[in-house]
Amino acid sequence: MTTITVYLTDAAGATTTLLCRTGQSLMEAAVAANVAGIEADCGGLLTCGTCHVYVREPHASALPPPDTDESGMLDFTAAPRQPGSRLSCQIRLDESLQGLAVDLPASQH
Repeated sequence: MTTITVYLTDAAGATTTLLCRTGQSLMEAAVAANVAGIEADCGGLLTCGTCHVYVREPHASALPPPDTDESGMLDFTAAPRQPGSRLSCQIRLDESLQGLAVDLPASQH
């Protein structure tokens, strides 16, 4: 199993570094590490939008595009949708995402 390093920056500018397992979602890794700012109210079932993140380049354009369900849910997040907006429950971590950097919105509710 490979370990992926992910950097999460909150609205105040503080960065948390996570060492994640390949195959898990970014949301699962953040929840397991008790990262404030990833609420994940639905537990990754794609029904709440409370795991919204802003993925930085170069990874934002390298990820597969959001499917219809994720895209629809992104229209209902508490923070405005921006380029790079994704639901962290839909980001599966693999070696191609080594060094992934995401920003957390100011609020998920």
